[in-house]
Amino acid sequence: MSAISLEPPIPARASNANPHVRSPPAPPPTPVAVVHGDGIGPEIMAATLDVLSEAGAGIVPHSIDLGAGVYAAGNTAGITEEAWDSVRRTRVILKAPVTTPSGGGYKSLNVTLRKSLGLYANVRPCASYAPFVPTLHPNMDVVIVRENEEDLYAGIEHRQTDEVYQCLKLITRPGCERIVRHAFEYARSHGRRKVTCMVKDNIMKMTDGLFHAVFEEIGAEYPDIERERYIIDIGAARLATRPERFDVIVTLNLYGDILSDIAAELAGSVGLAGSANVGEHAAMFEAIHGSAPDLAGKGVANPSGLLLSAVMMLVHIRQAQVAESVHNAWLRTLEDGIHTVDVAGARTVRRVGTAEFARAVIDRLGDRPRRLRPVIYHERPAAPAVPAPPSYARAPAARKALVGVDVFVHEAGVAPDLLAERLRQRVAPGLRLQMITNRGVKVWPHGLPETFCTDHWRCRFVAAQAEAEIGHEAIVELLARLTRAGVDVIKTETLCTFDGERGYALGQGQ
Repeated sequence: MSAISLEPPIPARASNANPHVRSPPAPPPTPVAVVHGDGIGPEIMAATLDVLSEAGAGIVPHSIDLGAGVYAAGNTAGITEEAWDSVRRTRVILKAPVTTPSGGGYKSLNVTLRKSLGLYANVRPCASYAPFVPTLHPNMDVVIVRENEEDLYAGIEHRQTDEVYQCLKLITRPGCERIVRHAFEYARSHGRRKVTCMVKDNIMKMTDGLFHAVFEEIGAEYPDIERERYIIDIGAARLATRPERFDVIVTLNLYGDILSDIAAELAGSVGLAGSANVGEHAAMFEAIHGSAPDLAGKGVANPSGLLLSAVMMLVHIRQAQVAESVHNAWLRTLEDGIHTVDVAGARTVRRVGTAEFARAVIDRLGDRPRRLRPVIYHERPAAPAVPAPPSYARAPAARKALVGVDVFVHEAGVAPDLLAERLRQRVAPGLRLQMITNRGVKVWPHGLPETFCTDHWRCRFVAAQAEAEIGHEAIVELLARLTRAGVDVIKTETLCTFDGERGYALGQGQ
């Protein structure tokens, strides 16, 4: 297959299993970049496209090659320039799971697509389908709204010493504002009653603290929606034991990744969960599970996650009637006990494979579930697919003051007191050594002998006079003196105040 192949629109079939049901008017066709994926990807994508075809979805698929084959050809990003052109042209992507090779040197294609296209919001609905799919939580109906571009997923990592590796956690105010507002807008437009923020701001007071502060600030603009905040550890525990107490959860990238898989598994299977990745300029719809290479070619994979992602896509491109038809037929299929092996249980009447499950959904197009609640999707007005979020014009700090510098040093087998004495002998004029930490814990002055230390030291230098400012020249001179003395400087971080507010964390024990 070439990198890109243009295929004809999926037509509405002339016949279906319910000819007495009047089909909705054919919507105008929408170009969609289709990624068939790796492992079970091609099988579940074929099943999904079959259902969309029979349902009368007006889409023009553009098949693009991503993933394993592209990696194998030597492209470490897993995507070609031709594929990028197709994705940017269509602005809508339906993606089966792809495989990123293990080992260093290969970028995650999912992360590349999300960040390159600005898909800042990952929306993952997770609902139980009791009693037809086994679950311990029959009343669960939660949506995880996950920030999709920042946090540790920035992928900025370094090896700094023989013993220490670093991963930078980057959180921005605009990023927090966009995702928090998206969560509240989603809650309002979908009739949800509550938004829960999950963070770890008792420890990461600046990064997670910013997210929580923005949540409270923006949440106040939605008095009709209840808001609450959980520390992520107890929040995850409550989600795992009492998911019915949650409605919409908004959180940072890493936490959201973990929570959404927990929620999907609680609902019955990760194979049932779809997701939307949306931004101002494009949107991507994908199942949350992996490519499952051990199941590839066996015809047993559950296509439901990708199919429900396609339903979200249809709503996004304003084909709500088709989305409603497909989703209700899928619910009726579950009710009728037609299940793939991953969700089979006491209510299963017939275990089926991938293609047979898709055919069962097709046979029920036009039907509605009898015990599960039918879905109703409202057509949206013809407007931009993803409206731009409000702009927050915030004035920069009136005064930013440089008050010190953290110098990170690689030194093995040295006592903190000896390292401090060595550094104090090389301090530049106007500066003083205030403290030394190891892995964030203060070890000088007045450190504890029980504290375990590695070869990675943070050495904080501040103005010799209390609360005075310093200049960049003093930092340059300090680094020059340390380097001439043979000190292995591996990193620096300037310490600044913003309108008198400290812009850096204190060391543990300080």
